[in-house]
Amino acid sequence: MLHEVADGVLVHESEFLQSNAVVVQGSAGVLLVDPGITRDELAALGEQLGALGQPVVAGFSTHPDWDHVLWHPSLGDPPRYGTARCAASMRELLAHEDWPALIAEGLPPEHADEIPMELLGLVSGLADGATRVPWDGPVVRILEHRAHAPGHAALLVEDRGVLIAGDMLSDILMPFLDLAADDPIDDYLAALSMFEAVADEVRVVVPGHGSVGRGDEIRRRIERDRAYVEALRDGHEPDDARVGASAPLSWLPDIHRWQAEQIAGRARPEGRGIAEGDAGAREREDEG
Repeated sequence: MLHEVADGVLVHESEFLQSNAVVVQGSAGVLLVDPGITRDELAALGEQLGALGQPVVAGFSTHPDWDHVLWHPSLGDPPRYGTARCAASMRELLAHEDWPALIAEGLPPEHADEIPMELLGLVSGLADGATRVPWDGPVVRILEHRAHAPGHAALLVEDRGVLIAGDMLSDILMPFLDLAADDPIDDYLAALSMFEAVADEVRVVVPGHGSVGRGDEIRRRIERDRAYVEALRDGHEPDDARVGASAPLSWLPDIHRWQAEQIAGRARPEGRGIAEGDAGAREREDEG
């Protein structure tokens, strides 16, 4: 069920990891961001928008993880955008003959049969460095960064004061770093600084997974995530309830320990590159 979080901005929360699909209303229809997870959810979302007389005129994927690049025929066939790097990642994946099997390895078992693969990843890349989503609606600013995944972008709906954060600024998940990147710590800290620079413009933050935050909550989430990443960098155990004994998801402490080990391994002279590690982290995130 869609619920309004700001004037003309609505959110649908999935059962899977509190995944948030975001609808931004425009003059001729809606922009649909990270639309959802299961076939039934996506179909129901299309039906709701149809009943409201709000066709989907554009889509946007914040990053190339499987749960952010799904689609369904009930949503129509509008352009589906992403950053140039996001689209390139999807083209590389879909070029593999066995790409469905590659995706299936990371799907949550309880939902695997319910996830539509037919239209997965058909994302058109915007020009490198594009700063706005091209659509007939409120100005939606693209804040591209290198944290969590290649070509990740947050979207700022300017006159609504809504930050669509993708897989960042969650109240239930700690930061998941892109461990295949050259410098995942600095990449993540730079993205948090980018969010901090626009925080005065934000009244509502919508994470890819978790609860919608309002008011000063964006600054609290930035500081909490920064403290976590800096603890990883410095080899300290973070004071973070998301990875402690009362973690909201039982598997998060294990993923945190694994992630900390990978970062520590980079700091040692004998540490190796760990491109394969990022895929493992994503699988564990998705399996939750």
